[in-house]
Amino acid sequence: MEEEEEAIGFLDKVLEDEDVFVLEEGDLGTPTSPDSGSPFLLAVKVEAGKGLEMRKLVLSGFLASEEIYINQLEALLLPMKPLKATATTSQPVLTIQQIETIFYKIQDIYEIHKEFYDNLCPKVQQWDSQVTLGHLFQKLASQLGVYKAFVDNYKIALETAEKCSQSNNQFQKISEELKVKAPKDSKDSHTSITMEALLYKPIDRVTRSTLVLHDLLKHTPVDHPDYPLLQDALRISQNFLSSINEDIDPRRTAVTTPKGETRQLVKDGFLVEMAESSRKLRHVFLFTDVLLCAKLKKTSVGKHQQYDCKWYIPLADLVFPSPEESEPSPQVHPFPDHELEDMKMKISALKSEIQKERANKGQSRAIERLKKKMFENEFLLLLNSPTIPFRIHNRNGKSYLFLLSSDYERSEWREAIQKLQKKDLQAFVLSSVELQVLTGSCFKLRTVHNIPVTSNKDDDEAPGLYGFLHVIVHSAKGFKQSANLYCTLEVDSFGYFVSKAKTRVFRDTTEPQWNEEFEIELEGSQSLRILCYEKCYDKTKVNKDNNEIVDKIMGKGQIQLDPQTVQTKNWHMDVIEMNGIKVEFSMKFTSRDMSLKRTPSKKQTGVFGVKISVVTKRERSKVPYIVRQCVEEVEKRGIEEIGIYRISGVATDIQALKAVFDANNKDVLVMLSDMDINAIAGTLKLYFRELPEPLLTDRLYPAFMEGIALSDPAAKENCMMHLLRTLPDPNLITFLFLLEHLKRVAEKEPINKMSLHNLATVFGPTLLRPSEVESKGHLTSASDIWSHDVMAQVIPGGVLLSPTGHPEARVSPPRSLFCRRRVLEPWPLHALLPLPWF
Repeated sequence: MEEEEEAIGFLDKVLEDEDVFVLEEGDLGTPTSPDSGSPFLLAVKVEAGKGLEMRKLVLSGFLASEEIYINQLEALLLPMKPLKATATTSQPVLTIQQIETIFYKIQDIYEIHKEFYDNLCPKVQQWDSQVTLGHLFQKLASQLGVYKAFVDNYKIALETAEKCSQSNNQFQKISEELKVKAPKDSKDSHTSITMEALLYKPIDRVTRSTLVLHDLLKHTPVDHPDYPLLQDALRISQNFLSSINEDIDPRRTAVTTPKGETRQLVKDGFLVEMAESSRKLRHVFLFTDVLLCAKLKKTSVGKHQQYDCKWYIPLADLVFPSPEESEPSPQVHPFPDHELEDMKMKISALKSEIQKERANKGQSRAIERLKKKMFENEFLLLLNSPTIPFRIHNRNGKSYLFLLSSDYERSEWREAIQKLQKKDLQAFVLSSVELQVLTGSCFKLRTVHNIPVTSNKDDDEAPGLYGFLHVIVHSAKGFKQSANLYCTLEVDSFGYFVSKAKTRVFRDTTEPQWNEEFEIELEGSQSLRILCYEKCYDKTKVNKDNNEIVDKIMGKGQIQLDPQTVQTKNWHMDVIEMNGIKVEFSMKFTSRDMSLKRTPSKKQTGVFGVKISVVTKRERSKVPYIVRQCVEEVEKRGIEEIGIYRISGVATDIQALKAVFDANNKDVLVMLSDMDINAIAGTLKLYFRELPEPLLTDRLYPAFMEGIALSDPAAKENCMMHLLRTLPDPNLITFLFLLEHLKRVAEKEPINKMSLHNLATVFGPTLLRPSEVESKGHLTSASDIWSHDVMAQVIPGGVLLSPTGHPEARVSPPRSLFCRRRVLEPWPLHALLPLPWF
């Protein structure tokens, strides 16, 4: 009991103390001289020495507790082998199924921690100030998926153990007094403990490990090799704790009402609510019998923060209206895409400035000012990007609407509420005192502390992956009856999740075999989500908030994109479990500079990897045949497809089309008519990506960069138009042909959800990139954003084809559409699309 109380205390401490302190020059006064005897340097040495000594103390204490934990796991495993041995006899104590349920994942957890202890022990015992062990904690954190499985099974394990104890005296005796070996330096040989208490230990251990990581970071110098590894381990551990819906410790998440009743916090998080025709960020708390929507009060400096309750619904009164019952919400207006893209560009630019300030050891005040600006833009992006409706209704008549960024998130909230509603709940009304007590408890009980933006995270925390994630969705098992099944893939970007790929529907089966490969672009992504759906063909079931048919989610799962795991040349195979369904998939990652590296084709008879001038001359055409045919097919049957050009096509289909076009096969038209439209869109993108140089040429890239830096709008417009006129004819005419097509796609935005800005984001990094020579050393995610800027700038002026085939500038564009940003790094191509030059 004392250990549990201690763990609860530690957790409260780590949840309240969220900053990792870094020693800065301003904390110690001004140095009198740069020599080693200056007060500043002496203070640094003293502080660094204290930090390394504290680091050793933290590790020594953790190592001792790790030994105790391993002994506890051994004690729990000790009866498992004899119980299994008797299970096959005529008089079994427990059945095999009961044994596997009670001891689920214990063996795996023991092996993980035994290996960790064996590697950590010699490093602590033979202590050296330069010893590195961050990789051990990072590996331990990467294996938290085993704990997720254990936590999901925890209640069932306890219930099974309790039932078996009641029905079997022999097992009752075993479970009431298990012997735990005492530590090596202890006088006692062992201690006695119940099986129930031991089954709680893994849950307690995850919390304790997170706390130790937090303390280690405080006492690890920022320039120590361990620092980024410990940061990554802490991020993974905190994300894991936040992702667990079940209460880790019932007493910590419980609040007692004035009537003596106990309710527990099950889930909380930040959601965007549509209130009074505007978007409001709320902190929503789901208790065992009530859903409470709150906002943080504005308080003076130094005063304890509290929440204001905006509304609450007893779960007994909460219902989810069916699509046909829900009323449309005329007040919901999607935020303009170009403004969302502007926010992303500002965020990336500010990140670059912060990195430069740090590299140049700039003043902490300047960095804080930049971080404040970045937070403001990230907050606006988070507030205005969600579009997926999540409506809840009070039986008394009041309806509430949240907007979420992900179907995964909507499903999580719905499932958590419906699970609680299976219990015998009673309707009630909270008195003002009861409501005050409940709302007052929210600040302490909350498990999600910060708005999910990157500026809330520790400075040196891993920023995520930029590049392309290749995912093969192989198959799924565990369905109880035949259905029409498909999967979608989501990744996080700028604090929210976006759907990136969708498999084809596998009809009328319990074991779908998709074997489809996708290429997903990552923008600082840290997580991959897989959702499995049953396809609904009933057009009456349309969600009136967004006019989309609601398909049923059969299962969902999430994994962390660990850079060390995915950044290999080989495929990494994995299985994700979701509500009894297992989806098998493989993935590998390609960095952005490698993925956009252009390798000319050795076979000049094909079209991929061959200069556009060679292809058009051979074909005697102004626009390559592959471009014309793919555009025609997309406009024929894909122009209203949701996410066209954004949703990835199946990689094997794209490669098949590539081979047919390269071979100039006469069957290409038949193949196009039968092929999935996302694969055709993907083939078109791949063609432009594999050109030996970008469509807007390596030669003109520096000039575009200089042009975008001009401050005068008229001069900027003239420069962009001049540069377009200097493009070779095949490049220019193909470019204009593509833009006309993208304009027609964007006209269907209400249906396909693809604006010109969305399309510019997709095509930008492909059509306008620095050459390999220019990009060396600074090819980052910001380069995509700046190419996006250039595209947005060129199109404002607009061009028309003259009789000679060259562009002529139109009337001057609206000035508000020009990007007013200084160039920090190479940029993407967003600027050509959003403005009317067609």
